[in-house]
Amino acid sequence: MKRGILLVRADAAVTSGTGHVMRCLALAQTWQHAGGDVIFAMAQSTAAIQERLRSEPVKVVAIQGVPGSAEDMRQTIDAALFHKAEWLVVDGYHFDAHYLLELQNVRPLLAIDDNGELESYSSDLVLNQNAHARAEMYAKRAPRTRLLLGPRYALLRNEFTVYRDRARKLPERGTRVLLTMGGSDPKDVTPRLLSALADLPIDDLQIRVVVGGSAENRSGVAEKAQKFPYRVRVMSNVANMAELMAWADLAIAGAGTTCWEMCLLGVPAILVVAAENQRFIAGHLARIGAAVNAGQAELIDCPSLAQIAAELLDDRDRRLKMSQSARQLVDGKGSERVLETMQTRDASCA
Repeated sequence: MKRGILLVRADAAVTSGTGHVMRCLALAQTWQHAGGDVIFAMAQSTAAIQERLRSEPVKVVAIQGVPGSAEDMRQTIDAALFHKAEWLVVDGYHFDAHYLLELQNVRPLLAIDDNGELESYSSDLVLNQNAHARAEMYAKRAPRTRLLLGPRYALLRNEFTVYRDRARKLPERGTRVLLTMGGSDPKDVTPRLLSALADLPIDDLQIRVVVGGSAENRSGVAEKAQKFPYRVRVMSNVANMAELMAWADLAIAGAGTTCWEMCLLGVPAILVVAAENQRFIAGHLARIGAAVNAGQAELIDCPSLAQIAAELLDDRDRRLKMSQSARQLVDGKGSERVLETMQTRDASCA
């Protein structure tokens, strides 16, 4: 069945939100592939996010008002009605239970959630793609609300689909490190870690640093990288993250939505907790052996973390186990499963 319009309500600021928008973009791409159109309604955004959305292409409409406020809710409802949206998607921590209820009364609603912290859930669907997601987190939900839980529903963008069944080669001794702290790196972790990594006594070490398009520390990262011109390359706001993950023997990354991308590709990873909502992700992946949990960003001992990286690069057996554990979690078909569930709901209500 050809789709109509999907209206996505999500925000991205310099300090947070890039991951929310990017996972919504993954669902948007799948919706477009099914023949539908997509509109992002945004109260906050960054230049990098605006540029990325335009390149898809999706339409962006502005919400004037404090995110999650009554005015925000009214304008979002107006946009849904004006554009005759078929489905609504809401992703963000500033949307409360009342906000979801009012939107659900207008159109079928998918709420993307991470922690199950609202007092109730009334949307048609609740998606929590994290490995720690459990039905008990959503005990206070409407009888009609269906839960989509776990990494089998992870929303991954088109660039990752070609890697679904591609075997990963792990060299006896790794030399390639990918360093990325997400869209904004608000804790300024990247330049601190880069110095420690680049100082490692590994002759053929190669480091690729991805600085998010919304990050304000790009100049600081570039300054650090200039000291190591033969082993460090810095890239900003890239569109080939999947290719870079495939290149890497080891990644050091923020423990956000990037984790599920790395799991699909089986990238051995050291995870840095840069926000409170990332703590559960890093902890779970460490417990199942898919990653190393480096802990909170502000407490990291960078030389010690660099030494852990060096040990992993030299230990193929451990990297292999990490890669295998990660790949068992994510198969790259999450967006299709979510869309199929939305279509099933449509058919049952027809």
